[in-house]
Amino acid sequence: MATPVPTLPEEEESALGLRKIIHVDMDAFFASVEQRDEPALRGKPVAVGGSSGRGVVAAASYEARKFGVRSAMPSMTAKRLCPDLIFRKARFAVYAEVSQQIRAIFRGFTPHVEPLSLDEAYLDVTEDLHGIGSATRIATLIRQRIRAETGLTASAGVSYNKFLAKLASDQNKPDGLCVIRPGEGAMFVQALPVRRFHGVGPRGAEKMARLGIETGADLAAKDIAWLRQHFGSFADYLYRAARGIDLRPVRANRIRKSVGGERTFNEDLSSGQALRAALADIVEIVWTRIAENEARGRTVTLKMKYIDFQITTRARSLPQPISGKAEFARIARALLDEQLPLPMPIRLMGLTLGSLEGGSGDEPASDAAQLSLLQWL
Repeated sequence: MATPVPTLPEEEESALGLRKIIHVDMDAFFASVEQRDEPALRGKPVAVGGSSGRGVVAAASYEARKFGVRSAMPSMTAKRLCPDLIFRKARFAVYAEVSQQIRAIFRGFTPHVEPLSLDEAYLDVTEDLHGIGSATRIATLIRQRIRAETGLTASAGVSYNKFLAKLASDQNKPDGLCVIRPGEGAMFVQALPVRRFHGVGPRGAEKMARLGIETGADLAAKDIAWLRQHFGSFADYLYRAARGIDLRPVRANRIRKSVGGERTFNEDLSSGQALRAALADIVEIVWTRIAENEARGRTVTLKMKYIDFQITTRARSLPQPISGKAEFARIARALLDEQLPLPMPIRLMGLTLGSLEGGSGDEPASDAAQLSLLQWL
């Protein structure tokens, strides 16, 4: 058993130049806003999204999640899992207003805020505005203010880099706080199942299991050459992640370049009918995000990953922004139809709206924001 590395007092950690990063993630944000504004929904399974046809769940309350209901799930599937599920249409204007309240709270502590979406953000509080000095204390104060000013709960992760802070925020949800101090990161990561690593989807986890990798410790035992042999360009990320390493800075006010989403399928798809049905679901998912961010763009890109892990992309640009969901769906369908029949089945499909001319002005949740991938306290 490895000897634990001792942690340092906060003053010494700061002197060593370690960053203090907080990741704040609202708890079931859209659904929680609906429950807040309609008290009769409290304690009941609630889903935000379309309730029929090709509707997709945009968010699910924790009561609904107990039945297996998840965001990006077709609404018909969600209803089968939870017959008493209550649907509410998304109110993005309301969610955006609450999000601005929350971001104002963040910026009361630090100007270094990198929003990932309406309901989560990274904060660098290495030097906070009030001289508090403790990231743990700041995270506690932020969560208290969010509850007091919005009536909602948030979970927070505190650590010395973004990767660990994001893992930590998910550790004690809902309404929780988790701190990973310097010297603890590698051990924390190695105890986790690899499925918890941001960017490792179900199929990726299955492949790792076939290779004898179940946990972060299993991953850390592999050298970079072996990882590159089996995972290509994803290997460098996995190598660092298994050791709790992430050198990305928190970047405030980054310009969003695209809004997208992708799905990794439980079964490989090849027939035109199955591909078009999957594409329709992804259109719903991505257009929800586009509406959430009030984004306007001119370029639609279709991405597909084949069973041999080769990736193809096809894009089409218009001289003016896409007029609405119908036009977005029409272009996406045309991009798919132009490639049928496929040379082999695919395991993943994604859509992106790019060449943005408007929107929230925030950077997307890195490459991994697309529904699958990859100081101090």
